Amino acid sequence: MLDLALDAYRGSFHLKVECRLASEWTVIFGHSGAGKSTLLRLLAGLDRARQRTPVRGRITFNTNRGLWLAPGHRFTSLVTQEPALFPHLNAAANVAYGLRSLDRASRNARVEEMLDLAGAAELASLRPQDLSGGQAQRVALARALAPDPQLLLLDEPFSALDGAASDALLLRLQNWLREHRVQAVMATHDVTDALAIGAEVLLLREGRLIAQGPAAEVLATERNRLQNRLGSG
Repeated sequence: MLDLALDAYRGSFHLKVECRLASEWTVIFGHSGAGKSTLLRLLAGLDRARQRTPVRGRITFNTNRGLWLAPGHRFTSLVTQEPALFPHLNAAANVAYGLRSLDRASRNARVEEMLDLAGAAELASLRPQDLSGGQAQRVALARALAPDPQLLLLDEPFSALDGAASDALLLRLQNWLREHRVQAVMATHDVTDALAIGAEVLLLREGRLIAQGPAAEVLATERNRLQNRLGSG
């Protein structure tokens, strides 16, 4: 369970959000500039660590207080739209990077399992420069899952995949996260992502939380707008 009460500035942008996330999968929905990425980076501890964002408030995850004071804490992983893979390492080595505490056999098995989950098993020997955007995003997801996080943060991580590939990966990931009891929070501006997985939704607008609840309810207006647009196309 994730409890947060945040009051943060990033330049002239002001994010003020207070809520409790108890669902296994939460989607932060909003158009560009709504504050989705800022919220995720605060949950990951990144902006606070770099003192880029003056912050007041609290974040508590499963009784672990002060979450945003501890960037790189082992129980949280972040996958961003830009994969940021290490260019000198192949895909397998990228995934293995955070597994140094495991022996070689366990590490190799974990890497193979995570690449397979992400649909990237055949990419193990390739370096980032040899990967397409969608392939790099799959490898980045495998790398984030490898350390066995308790909280997975996703910032539009499948933007380079087509709709069918993204939906299939989301479903496979959702099943795996449920099985391993990992809570996920994903930022997106694509209404179909939230509806496809039946997530709880936080609807942000200009840095404010304006609605929270089941995707089918919170995004009904967005869904109807999309259907009308497709119907008139």
